[in-house]
Amino acid sequence: MVVIMKYFTNRWTHLVSFYWLSKWSLHMQGSVSVSMSLFQSRLCFVCSHLTSGQKDGAEQRRNADVHEIIRRTHFSSILEVDQPRTIASHDQIFWFGDLNYRLNMLDAEVRRLVALRRWDELINNDQLSEELRSGHVFDGWKEGLIDFPPTYKYEMNSDRYVGENPKEGEKKRSPAWCDRILWMGKGIRQLTYQSAEIKISDHRPVSSIFLVEVEVLDHRKLQRALNASTAAVHPEVFLDEDGDFES
Repeated sequence: MVVIMKYFTNRWTHLVSFYWLSKWSLHMQGSVSVSMSLFQSRLCFVCSHLTSGQKDGAEQRRNADVHEIIRRTHFSSILEVDQPRTIASHDQIFWFGDLNYRLNMLDAEVRRLVALRRWDELINNDQLSEELRSGHVFDGWKEGLIDFPPTYKYEMNSDRYVGENPKEGEKKRSPAWCDRILWMGKGIRQLTYQSAEIKISDHRPVSSIFLVEVEVLDHRKLQRALNASTAAVHPEVFLDEDGDFES
């Protein structure tokens, strides 16, 4: 997990809490969630590695992983009493990692469309896209337009997908967009969404740049308003020439 943002004085930016869920099923690898405050907004970042596999029904296990992460993640309060305790209680949330959703297509057809760079046809058969549309998982979340090749599974230090030159005993893995970035909340605009040409893994990492609106409280204006309110409810009292009270 790498989150890069514009520098602000540390007075207004706080890493409040993080929560780590270790592997709890045969395939699920776990998740790391970070809660932080930026001015008066509360942001959450979730990085997860969901259940792998291409067998029928595997996407339902991945959906269950997501729901379990949401259910089990609870942040402790380090700096402030009113910090969010759950993922959903934040103002803006970003979820990314190896989500492991695959393509519901025959391997030969997937490879043919990949060779033609027909991303739109492939996305129409993408499990995560289908689950998002149906509301089975990540209900209310958004993902940007995918305009890059499937990020899995590559031969190491190569642009070839595993299976293009089949080897004896090698598991068949159809290309898929396993690595994804999603978000939820108001005031979020995605500027870029892309994969990187880093070839030291069988995955291609993905990255995104967001423009995020946060709530900023002007403390000087607040103090002036408080002073005005105090003056309104505590009028000054004077004595007139006869010694009587006047306000």
